[in-house]
Amino acid sequence: MIKSASLLVLLAAICIGCKTGPTDHPYRIESQYAVSDPQFARTMGSLLGPPLIGGSTTTTLINGDQIFPAMLDAIRDAKTSVNFETYIYWSGEIGSKLSKALADKAAEGVAVHVIIDSIGSDRIDGKYFKQMAAAGVQIVRYHPLAWYNLADGKKLENRTHRKLLIVDGKVGFTGGAGIADEWLGNADSPKHWRDTHYMIKGPAVAQLQAAFLDNWMETTGRVLHGDDYFPPLESTGSQLTQVFKSSPNGGSESMELMYLLSISAAQKNIRLASAYFVPDDLTIKTLLNARERGVHVQIIVPGPNIDVKIVRRASRGRWGEMLKSGIEIFEYQPTMFHVKQMIVDDRWVSIGSANLDNRSFRMNDEANVNILDEAFAAEQIKIFEDDLQNSNQITYEKWQRRPMGTKMMETFATLFGFLM
Repeated sequence: MIKSASLLVLLAAICIGCKTGPTDHPYRIESQYAVSDPQFARTMGSLLGPPLIGGSTTTTLINGDQIFPAMLDAIRDAKTSVNFETYIYWSGEIGSKLSKALADKAAEGVAVHVIIDSIGSDRIDGKYFKQMAAAGVQIVRYHPLAWYNLADGKKLENRTHRKLLIVDGKVGFTGGAGIADEWLGNADSPKHWRDTHYMIKGPAVAQLQAAFLDNWMETTGRVLHGDDYFPPLESTGSQLTQVFKSSPNGGSESMELMYLLSISAAQKNIRLASAYFVPDDLTIKTLLNARERGVHVQIIVPGPNIDVKIVRRASRGRWGEMLKSGIEIFEYQPTMFHVKQMIVDDRWVSIGSANLDNRSFRMNDEANVNILDEAFAAEQIKIFEDDLQNSNQITYEKWQRRPMGTKMMETFATLFGFLM
């Protein structure tokens, strides 16, 4: 999330709130088939696209101690191209290391392209940009805060929240981690956030590359193609994988539709992890329908360690019906919980940049990787259960006993929750 530049964006959201709130035509989705039914994969590939393709492998990277060494190693091994897109890019230890790695590669003659959100990078020292540009890195800021954009509230609201790194068109990374020292370490103190990122190899990397090019073409008008970006990709495993991207520029709320279709297909269990969990009425209704079918629903959200307090208040104000229905909600305790993940029926996993909130569903450019694979799901369930051990469950009775002042603050926060 952001801080210093957030007021400007929030004001723009208020001005266009009637356009950015919950959709006037909510989706109507009936539960017709399970995740295990081949029809589910066909629907996800045909209705949302691109299709699920086989042959990829995904390596899980937990917290900064695993995430950043893997990303930096991949960049240092680059031979032809490096494409990088992120929301948060701040000054600090990891910002300095990444900037140097990108600059070094460009100086060697590797084609390096970088998209940085202009608001998410509001805490970066200009020397980083000068260092990279001087070495030959091609850098663009997504929807810059310039006078010619201030009158366009829609563009001001639309940020790229995607977190993508693609090296040589052969290895890709995505997940929840931004470039800031908050992600360093191993979630071992309140200063070091809990997050998960992923390294992907195989045919799905081409879809990650296409997601990056979506915004590169929008911001520069240039098309990157050829073997340096789309080389032949051999099978590295057996996972069925889909790189799913969304943007308000596409005219539909496709990220929400992906979540709703997944929840509606659940027959046994749903595990959700969301750093900013402010569900709209339709999402809550879909989760409640799953409970009526007997689906076990568990949700992990941040606890008292959260970077934007109003988000936690807006979230907690929405929990009543869900808790009463038997949906289990847990607050992560040790540090800020920034994981974004959905696991359905022990076989369907969605990972990436999207939160379950209005901003991810209707305002941001997002990218998730969807994987249909029981072995990968089992690995993610183990990590989810480990996070549960560091979380406190909030029961309906405990939620009801909140002080009146807290309830009032949550009600107020909820009014603005769909504008954040």
